[in-house]
Amino acid sequence: MKVKDPHFILEKIDKYIQEDIRPSRVRAAVDLENWKYYETSMEEKMDTACAADFDDSAWQDFKLWDTWGGYDRVAWFRTKVEVPEELTGKTLAVRLLVGPRDGGESTAETLLYIDGKPVQGIDIWHEEALLEEALCRKKEMQIALKAWSGVLVPPRFRTFKLAQLLWIDGRVDRFCFMADTVRRCALLLDENDLRRIRLTKLLNQTFEKIAFLNYKEETYYQSIYKALDFLQAGLDEMGRTEEIKPVVYGVGHSHIDMAWLWRLSATREKASRTFSTVLNLMKQYPEYRYMHSSPQLYQFLKEDYPEIYEQVKERIREGRWEITGGMWVEPDTNIPSGESLVRQFLYGKRFIREEFGKETTLCWLPDVFGYSAAFPQIMKKSGMKYFMTTKISWNQYNHFPYDTFWWKGIDGSEIFTHFITTPEDGSWFYTYNGHMDPEEVTGVWENYKDKDKNDELLIAYGWGDGGGGPTREMLEQSRVMKNIPGIPRVEMSSAEGYFRRLYDHADKENLGKWDGELYFELHRGTYTSQAETKRYNRKTEILLHNIELLAALAHLDGVVYPRETLDSIWERVLLNQFHDILPGSSIRQVYEDTARDYEAIREKGAVLLEEAKEKLSEKIRVNRNSVVLYNTAGYERSDYVCIPYGGGVERDTVLLDEDGPVSQTAGEDGILAYVEKLPAFGYKTLQIAGQEAAAEPGEKRVSVCCDAVISPFYRITFNANGEIETLYDREAERQVDCGRPMNVFAAFEDKPQRFDAWDVDVYYKEKPYSPFVLTKREVVSQGETAVIRSSWKFNRSVLTQDMIVYADDRRIDFVTTVDWKEKQVFLKAYFPVDVHAGEASYEIQFGNIRRPTHTNTEWDFARFEVPGHRWADLSQGDYGVAILNDCKYGYDVHENVLGLSLLKSAVRPDETADRKVHHFTYSLYPHRGTAETADVTKAAINLNMPVLTQCVPAAGQGESFVRSSFVHTDCGHILLDTVKLAEDGKSCVIRLYEYKNCSDDKAGLFFDRTVKRVTETNLCEEEEREMAVNGNGIAFAIGCYEIKTFKVYF
Repeated sequence: MKVKDPHFILEKIDKYIQEDIRPSRVRAAVDLENWKYYETSMEEKMDTACAADFDDSAWQDFKLWDTWGGYDRVAWFRTKVEVPEELTGKTLAVRLLVGPRDGGESTAETLLYIDGKPVQGIDIWHEEALLEEALCRKKEMQIALKAWSGVLVPPRFRTFKLAQLLWIDGRVDRFCFMADTVRRCALLLDENDLRRIRLTKLLNQTFEKIAFLNYKEETYYQSIYKALDFLQAGLDEMGRTEEIKPVVYGVGHSHIDMAWLWRLSATREKASRTFSTVLNLMKQYPEYRYMHSSPQLYQFLKEDYPEIYEQVKERIREGRWEITGGMWVEPDTNIPSGESLVRQFLYGKRFIREEFGKETTLCWLPDVFGYSAAFPQIMKKSGMKYFMTTKISWNQYNHFPYDTFWWKGIDGSEIFTHFITTPEDGSWFYTYNGHMDPEEVTGVWENYKDKDKNDELLIAYGWGDGGGGPTREMLEQSRVMKNIPGIPRVEMSSAEGYFRRLYDHADKENLGKWDGELYFELHRGTYTSQAETKRYNRKTEILLHNIELLAALAHLDGVVYPRETLDSIWERVLLNQFHDILPGSSIRQVYEDTARDYEAIREKGAVLLEEAKEKLSEKIRVNRNSVVLYNTAGYERSDYVCIPYGGGVERDTVLLDEDGPVSQTAGEDGILAYVEKLPAFGYKTLQIAGQEAAAEPGEKRVSVCCDAVISPFYRITFNANGEIETLYDREAERQVDCGRPMNVFAAFEDKPQRFDAWDVDVYYKEKPYSPFVLTKREVVSQGETAVIRSSWKFNRSVLTQDMIVYADDRRIDFVTTVDWKEKQVFLKAYFPVDVHAGEASYEIQFGNIRRPTHTNTEWDFARFEVPGHRWADLSQGDYGVAILNDCKYGYDVHENVLGLSLLKSAVRPDETADRKVHHFTYSLYPHRGTAETADVTKAAINLNMPVLTQCVPAAGQGESFVRSSFVHTDCGHILLDTVKLAEDGKSCVIRLYEYKNCSDDKAGLFFDRTVKRVTETNLCEEEEREMAVNGNGIAFAIGCYEIKTFKVYF
């Protein structure tokens, strides 16, 4: 016989459930046809429209099957319901189809209110809202709906198709879920498995007891009740046979992107709907445990829906709702600075502690596009013990070898890591949006790679990305699968509770170990997409760094520190580092919003910075009009400083330091001066003098002649297209180029297979476009610097660039403006160099990593586009070349070619992405030795953090020259990174890190004033140990790439 089950028992039962039993769970339905209706926008707040006594008489009349909405519209619907006497006291539900797809790509999302109280979200996964017992006893209800039409390709209008008050037969409802779950469990077992045979027999015997003859009559319902008891008894009996099998813990979860295919304003509403749904289901399922990360979302809920927020707080107090994750949002970890990642934990953990009295030890980042090798240390020094993700399973080429393992960072820190292995619709990758069904409960175990070390797994279940959360079906299935033969045992848990169990239970000594970054072999375009947002991010991080340093110094002189304003700025910056905003994978409207955010921050920050400079300058007493130069870098530097005209500085001004006139050039906007020995985290003054103090004019130190630039460092020639043809290092006496042009712009067709804004696929290089064509070239200036301005045309776009060569700096700058009009074109700049190296170095947060320049293995091949921060370097033993940048993050360094990704103009999900005017600077930095010996990091910081200036008038009794360094180190491989006022307001925080992969037992930190006390803290400023103070300094040990944080009391 072809089939082993000639009676088709499981197929027959499926038909019974879907066609007969499931419809019969509704014992009665009352149509709610007549409504009052008012349409508005997301921006208009109508907080009282849900109230039971709200006067809606002026609203439009509305009936079912009328239309509403459009793109991004909000509609309020209200109706009064008289509950029929025969339904009063029964189990009631409201069923709504407020705006089905109807040809669009999304449904409407709605918050249901009854008698002024939020009850549940209504969406495609939650069309029914089961009402709590107190509401079921009411004879009259006032229903209000707050509906959102959506932005993800909605239909032209939404149609309100269905509204009903239902009497639900709870036992029939439960029988549907139980029978269907058992049927699906049986199907997952082999046909010869005795457990399948017995489950099938039990189901068949159960359905033999159902009296379908008198369908929907009382005898039918009584037979269902008996069948339910019989099935439950049979399962209990089978469950008493002990099996060796894994345990799957379930935690409710709903991933809510802070913005993505919707704006932030919509996300705030998604939180209200999702969290209301969770709260309603918790009333029905006492065992239900739910978790959600992202304190930012709770902050929004507190502001927008305080009543829902208080209910959430109560569930957190009970231990049924878990807030975890530690970070302010779930951010990208490739692009934000190290300090930004620290603040994610600082602000996130502080909010959780202050609002809920909880501590969190689990970093929860299921959907982030790769994880920096600096991240293990940042997590551990922020109090995290565990890390969870799923995203690496999406790798394009290589299967990651472990699911539970130790992840080791660049400094040697190790963090206990687990990947949730829930299968997504049968694909190879894992999901954080589980459904808690039999297929996933078995699949999460089948996928798991470390079965010999652990037999307890986790499923995060609930609809997500746009929120929604768990459904009744998921919770009912969980109940049924507590102990089904042949299926992993299912229990409910919290996320942190699971990780504590896993840590104690797993064979930790024999777990695998992954050293270095968790590189994600997909979504490589997110290093470059939405270039303007990435530039805003870099500039804002630097702005905050500068404000905090100068405001902290001013605070030591008695000035009030602007904590509240800085907190509000930081919170918005951290929000915009969310993993679908900063990487560039959201819709156009999101980036219109973020641009407004960043511009507001820039204006507010400029005021704070100016105030701090002015307060500090008031304390500086000089006897001649002077310019104060603020070095906000944590090391002494000699650098070019642009001093704007005004405040006594004019084109013919001569600037003097202790040794006389400094090297300077008058430009369009100010004087460019080369100033030596600017103190670390400090300032130095220059006197403003007239031409009588000028030095004798000398020869041009950087000259342009015969299509060549000659400086003390280089001789550079150009080809006919304006590219660098030859580059000779006069100081090192060697050629930098390798016989191929440098600073070559290359544009490629960029049509990835699946995710346009997210991805760059390896085949993009197969289709380069025609070269950029030089249209104009001129020498703007020569002397202390040479500026050569070139313009190129490409299709509809124009690129203009000032190449700047300096007399006193090895850096060669390329200050670039691009008017970009192309679609799906990937723009890069390439520098082939005469350097032999099998690895390139890239700056990441708090250090750097090395990656191969070859494709020897599949793992190497997959890294054809990689992330980095301010520099990448290619060095052999005695010489190297670095490429620096002021706002770029994507690199392509292979063999002897340095490549920097400039623009990626996707068309989905933002149809206008990157098609605008862009401003950015990148630099070439040839050097002797390696990136470490040449201090490439400091060269990149100098590019990114120009010296700040402030004019100060003469004060009579002042000094001729003033200089001060608030803090400095005597260790050449330590970078002082951050100075801020501590969160306790009583001390200053100094954060530093080792950046050359060296350790030191006796590093020193020295201050310009008396130090009373110093404590070492973790990154969240929690004190860990007292430091011995010696004079105005301390000595400490530091490991390779280690981050240190000190609180200093003055």
